[in-house]
Amino acid sequence: MSVVQLPSISWGNPLSPQRALLVHGLGSDAHTMWRLGDYLAEAGWFAVAVDQRGHGSAPRTLTYRIDDYANDLLAFPRTAAWDLVVGHSIGGANIVRASAMDPNWAESFVLIDPALATTATDRADISSRQIDNHRNLTVERQAALNPHWHLLDIELSVNAQRNASEFALVRSVDDNPDWDVIGDASALTIPTLVVQGDPAIMARYTDEHAAILESANPLITTVTIAGAGHNVHRDAPAAMLAALDEWWGR
Repeated sequence: MSVVQLPSISWGNPLSPQRALLVHGLGSDAHTMWRLGDYLAEAGWFAVAVDQRGHGSAPRTLTYRIDDYANDLLAFPRTAAWDLVVGHSIGGANIVRASAMDPNWAESFVLIDPALATTATDRADISSRQIDNHRNLTVERQAALNPHWHLLDIELSVNAQRNASEFALVRSVDDNPDWDVIGDASALTIPTLVVQGDPAIMARYTDEHAAILESANPLITTVTIAGAGHNVHRDAPAAMLAALDEWWGR
């Protein structure tokens, strides 16, 4: 299985002993993880965000299986296990699969409304949303849809959708008809915080997923952010970062 070299951006002091990897969701890119990068840098960490295959300036490929994404992440250069890996949406699924492939890859996880498992209906919705956003999303439309978002989140999310490969967006759904890493997540051996969007609005991490994982794995903690949708880090960044602070005991 071939891997690609992932472009990256970073925040903080490269000499910091605390190192984090940030992994975006479908139709996003490294820049959209800016708030977490800035937060971690302020806390003394060195944080690196990658463009996943088919996104941002990353290489385009023929296949976009979760295993492909996971192998790319495992091949990304590091000197030791990541102290923390953060993944949003499919990025959460990708890092969970990477950890199943190499349990020594990371010391802890934060999963932001992770898309750990999908139904056929979910996948059809994801695909249609991604195609529409790639072709039609503008700053004006995004601002109208999400007036509470920071201006940077609006700008960067639109840029990311435009820069992603439409082929990659479509194949990321079509190549994963068996999209389900719940078993891998149940077997995680590292402390994991799941920051869930509000199911009443739109969360890919469902209450059913939470019930399965929390009963199976005491290392997994779930915090639900009321009023936030799937993009928790954009919808309610202060609440999300407060949840991280409480989890870390800061």
